[in-house]
Amino acid sequence: MSQKIFIGTDSGATTTKLCAVWESGEPVSSRVLQRATPSDQGREAVIASWIAGVDDFLAQHQLSWPQVAGVGLAIPGPYERYGVFSRSPNLPPSFSGWDVFSDYRAALARRAGRPLPLIVGNDGNYGGVAEARLARGKTKASVLMLMPGSGLGAAFVGADGLCLEGDTLAGMEAGHMPAPVHLLGLPGQPFRCGCGRDWGCVEAYTTLSGLPQLFAEIVKKHPGHELAQSSAPVREKVFSLRARAQKGDALALEIFDFQARVLGVHAAALVMALDPGIVIIGGGLMDHEATTPEFRDRYLRIVREAAQPYLWAPQRGTLKIIPAELGELSQAIGAALMALYQTGPR
Repeated sequence: MSQKIFIGTDSGATTTKLCAVWESGEPVSSRVLQRATPSDQGREAVIASWIAGVDDFLAQHQLSWPQVAGVGLAIPGPYERYGVFSRSPNLPPSFSGWDVFSDYRAALARRAGRPLPLIVGNDGNYGGVAEARLARGKTKASVLMLMPGSGLGAAFVGADGLCLEGDTLAGMEAGHMPAPVHLLGLPGQPFRCGCGRDWGCVEAYTTLSGLPQLFAEIVKKHPGHELAQSSAPVREKVFSLRARAQKGDALALEIFDFQARVLGVHAAALVMALDPGIVIIGGGLMDHEATTPEFRDRYLRIVREAAQPYLWAPQRGTLKIIPAELGELSQAIGAALMALYQTGPR
């Protein structure tokens, strides 16, 4: 009898990634299938692309629709309610109010010839589910994951392997908690955040979205630096920083060291509230293809050192702060695992 599989669909505004897991929870493949998300062509085009992507994934791995026992969909928030998009800065305005859960479920049923269970949730939360399964091994440790990238993704995964979603599906939007600005040593008002809050969101101090503001402050200490004298657009300058840091550039390293310290203090605050056994640091700065081992080691060391003084005594000796391992696989695998956990055998 053919083994059952659970499909994970991870869809952003421009790219959709697909993967699957067996009933054991093991991934079907160590590579995701990637397709463009045609969000500029409307809702029906997006749904059609997801179904076509599942078709491609099944064909590539000699699998079939009768083997599909459930599907998970990882999408960016915020949501009006379960499976319904709210206004997102990265999606077309017409997607606001779209009941993507109902539309995808109907399309899956048509293609499979039978109803299929569908689970929908936050992409960051689902990425945490996948990373947590790998990090905790056979233990029941709870896991906090922080993923600085364009914004600050965050997830908390309990002993049951499920992510904390909250009553309004806004659980663990921890990037928009206030940073302890009195500890940061930066002059002026708190950094602005795209969410509109004025209290200095942690996201603005730890991710790409706030990097222009941070660059503007720290570059003042490096008046002779090439970027201080360049007339290139700020966006171009800040996008060069990660590559410069890999080569030991002093300005770039100071900026990422600062971000690591803020992330460490924030991790400590969340550890106080949630008391996980493991903290995973993900995002682009942990990408093995874009950063060197030396850079990743330095960043994680600073995160650990910044967190340590603020932890409770028992946590200081037991808490693990480790890098993410799955990279671009995490959210698609997490979506598949959520489908397995909530609709399949445990």
